[in-house]
Amino acid sequence: MSAEYATFGLAPAMRAGGVLANGDYQVHRDFVDFIVDGRPLLFQLSDLDAVSPLASDVPPSIFTAQVRSLLLEAEAPLRSGRHVIYGCPECADLACGAVTAVIERDGDDFVWRDFAWQTEEEADLRLNGYTGIGPFRFQGAEYRGALRSLLCESGPEPSARRVLLIGARVAVLARLAAALRAIGIGADIAQDATGVSPEELRAYGAVAFGRAVGKADRDAVRLTFDRAGVQVAYVDGLAPIIPLLVAQIEHALDRSPAEQRRLTRLVAADGQAGIEITSTCRVELTAYRLDRLYRPHTYRFFDGILPAGRHRIGLDPKAAKGESFIVARTSGTVLVEPMAL
Repeated sequence: MSAEYATFGLAPAMRAGGVLANGDYQVHRDFVDFIVDGRPLLFQLSDLDAVSPLASDVPPSIFTAQVRSLLLEAEAPLRSGRHVIYGCPECADLACGAVTAVIERDGDDFVWRDFAWQTEEEADLRLNGYTGIGPFRFQGAEYRGALRSLLCESGPEPSARRVLLIGARVAVLARLAAALRAIGIGADIAQDATGVSPEELRAYGAVAFGRAVGKADRDAVRLTFDRAGVQVAYVDGLAPIIPLLVAQIEHALDRSPAEQRRLTRLVAADGQAGIEITSTCRVELTAYRLDRLYRPHTYRFFDGILPAGRHRIGLDPKAAKGESFIVARTSGTVLVEPMAL
């Protein structure tokens, strides 16, 4: 086994939820990702839609148990000393598949080795082992320090997964709130933020404005949050298209470090989408547009695995007619841009 050390760290990450082009819902999950040698370990696994066991929406007792297991202060959850490194974001069932590895002590060091894709009680390294990933040797002090920093009396730090929706079209807001709740994001509808206590304001991670909300009303809401000392992301709704608005809000709620995101750039112009990704992954590109009668139309024009780098992808001219918008999505990042005319 190599004596070289890898660095170990942790960082907030997100599995982006959303209303997909086919009408399905994808659940939003916030979790803590493993940063190995300065990069998310998940990125080495190419097109994998998964989350670590350190999810922010699990009960504190389970979260603590997961941390202590990774510290080898508790028995491994799987046979042969194997631990789940990444699992299904929808149900966390091993039958759906999980990335597992052996975690062991070697002196004061911690070693992660024998990575595999596992769907049963026993891992088959010959058939399902990840070649080229690991083993990783971590210095004990660094490893323990990172994981123990997650342990506190109150459990993991809760993420503000609640959105305040402000707009004139109540029917649109009601549908948007229902869609957000379906993917695990709380939503409240209001005309403004007048009279809301600072404690209530702190529950929100974002405020989304409808297109009919004027500048004076938007400024008043911002002032209310500023006076309460609450920082939130503000979303100016692009169009009354529910999947588009959900994508905007997902982007606003992303608290992962910008340098550790897979999808870093989206440009929409001249009937093309230009994207930049940092590692090989699956990318979905969807166009939304409003016709002259303000009816929404959806066009999913790309869904495939792309290597790291910059890419330009064209779409059918009818998808870019009039007022249109592009949503680019990977498993962990969502970007939205209006099509420049």
